[in-house]
Amino acid sequence: MDGGTALAKILTVGERSFKKEIDKLLLGEGDNFHGEGILAITKALLQSGITYVGGYPGAPMSHLIDVLADASEEILQPMGIHFEQSASEAGAASLLSASISYPIRGAVTWKSVVGTNVASDALSNLASSGVTGGSLIILGDDYGEGSSIMQERTYTFAMKSSIPLIDPRYNLGRIVELTELAFDLSEACSMPIFLNMRIRACHLTGNFVTKDNKIGRYNANNPVPEQNYDVEKIVLPPATYQHEKAKFDDRLPAARLFAKENGFNEHFPGDGSHYGIVTQGGTHTVVLRALRRMGMADAYGNTDVPLLCLNLVYPLIPEEIETFLSDKDHILVVEEGNPNYIETQIAEIAQRCKIGCAIHGKDMLPMAGEYVSNVVREGVAKFLTEVLPEGKESSAAKAETAIENERAVAQSNIAEPMPPRPPSFCTGCPERPIMAALKLLMKERGKFHISMDIGCNLFGSLPPFNVGNTVLGYGLSLASSGAIGPSLDQPNVAIMGDGGFWHNGLTSGVINARWNEYDSVLIILDNGYAAATGQHLLPSSGSTPRGLQSLVTIESALKGIGIKWIKYVDSYSLIESKNVIAEA
Repeated sequence: MDGGTALAKILTVGERSFKKEIDKLLLGEGDNFHGEGILAITKALLQSGITYVGGYPGAPMSHLIDVLADASEEILQPMGIHFEQSASEAGAASLLSASISYPIRGAVTWKSVVGTNVASDALSNLASSGVTGGSLIILGDDYGEGSSIMQERTYTFAMKSSIPLIDPRYNLGRIVELTELAFDLSEACSMPIFLNMRIRACHLTGNFVTKDNKIGRYNANNPVPEQNYDVEKIVLPPATYQHEKAKFDDRLPAARLFAKENGFNEHFPGDGSHYGIVTQGGTHTVVLRALRRMGMADAYGNTDVPLLCLNLVYPLIPEEIETFLSDKDHILVVEEGNPNYIETQIAEIAQRCKIGCAIHGKDMLPMAGEYVSNVVREGVAKFLTEVLPEGKESSAAKAETAIENERAVAQSNIAEPMPPRPPSFCTGCPERPIMAALKLLMKERGKFHISMDIGCNLFGSLPPFNVGNTVLGYGLSLASSGAIGPSLDQPNVAIMGDGGFWHNGLTSGVINARWNEYDSVLIILDNGYAAATGQHLLPSSGSTPRGLQSLVTIESALKGIGIKWIKYVDSYSLIESKNVIAEA
C-alpha cells in the first residue's frame, strides 16, 4: 500500500456553552433540580463521591461528556476529579482499573451495544478481577425507532460477564437514587455495574431534590497514600478460576442481597388480583400508558393491576419473583427486545418453586422491536382479555376494540403508505460532494466496491448517491476491504471520517493495510471534529475537550507509518475531488 489518501479539510463550527447546565450541577442540599435525565445522572455522579469520570461520546450520552468537559475548571478540578474524553470506549473502560485495587469510585459512559462491543476486552477482565471502589458504566441504550445502530441488547453481555444491570424506572428522583445506590451495590458485590439509560430516559424532563456534591475520600488533591499489590486480582491462572467461582458463590448473591435490602425493585400491589404484570424499569411507564388508555389506570399512574417493576434486571432476585407469583394464576412479562431472558428466568423460578402460574410474554407481545405505546397496549389488552373473567366483554377489551376502530378509520383516510424517511446528509454537508465525485467517477470507469464506515459518510450508501457497499464498524472500513479488492481485481476503496480514523481506523485499518500491503485508496473526510456524535473534539481538532492545545495531526500519523502519497483537497471543489480520487 502506497497509501492513496484524499483528505477533505472542511469547516469550523461556532462555540457551544453549557453554563446553565453547570449551574445546575452546583445545586446543594435541599435545592430543586429541574432538567433532563442525562443531566440528572451527571449531578448524581457528583453526589456519589467519584474520583474519576470518562467516556466516549455518542447519543444519547454525548451531553454528559459535553457538560463535564466545560465543568472541569469550575467543578471537577476543585473536587480532585480526573476527567477525560477517551479516544474510544475501550480506553474509557480501561479507566475503571483504578477501582480494582483502590477504594476510589469512578464512572464511564458510552453508546450502548456498539460501545460495549469495543470495550468488551477491558470489561471481561474487569469483571474477572472485580473491584474495590464503586465502578459504574452508564450505557446510552439506542434500541428501537430512534436508533442508528444494529438492534441488540446489553443484557447478553451482563449475563456473560456477571455484571449487574440496572434499568431504572422513568422518574428523575428514582433514577438519581438508583445511580447513587449503584456505587454502594458495586462495593457490596465487588463488581462493576451497568446502568442502562434508554433514549427516552436520557431526555425526559423532571424534578428532584438535590444533595451537596461529595468529594471522594481519595482524589487528585488527596492521593491514595501508597500503591497496592494483590496478585489474586491479576487475571491469570489460577486466579481466573477463583474469580469465576467468586462470581457465583459470592458476588452475585451479594448483589441480590444488597438490592433486596435496599428496595431496588418496586412492587405495586394493586387490588390483589390473581393476575399481574412484570416490567423492566424502562418499560414500566409505557405499561401504565397502555392501562390508562384502556381505562385501568389514571393519569398519575395509579392502577388496580398488580405490578412488579424490575429496576435491577440482572441478576433477578428469586425471592421477589416467587412472592409476586405465589398468589397469581397468570402474569405478563413485558420485556423489550430478544432473546426473552427475563421471561425465561421467571418461568424457571416458577418451575423450581412449583408455582402453578402461567407465564406470558412473547406469546402476547412481539419477539423483537421497540415496545412503543401501541405495541404494548395491544399486548396488554390481549393478556387482560384472556385473564379477566368478563373476557371480551371486559372494559379493557372494549376500550381496545374502540381504539382499533379509530385507527382503522384514520388509516382509511391515507391513500397509500407513507414514504420511508431514511437518514441523509444535512443540507450543505461537505461530505456530499465526495459522494457525487465517486458517482461521477463510476460513470467513467465502471462501478467499484466502496467500504464505508460508521458516521455521516455512511449516508452515501443511500439514495441519491448509492455508492457504499458495506459497513462493519467504527474505523473498520479499510480493514473490511482486505479480501474484497483481490476478489474483484481492483484496488480497495474505503471511506472513513476523522472520528473513525482516530477511534480504530489508524491501528485496525491503516497499519493493518500497510503491514499486509493492501492495494488501497483511503478517503478520510476531515472536518476537524466528530460530526455524527454532535461536534465533539478529536485528537486532530487542535485542542482537548478542556481547551488545552493539541498538536496531533492525521498527516503526521500517516507519515509516521510510511504513507507517502497524501493529497489534500477542498471537498466543495467537486472537480478537484473527483480528479484526486481518480489519480489515487
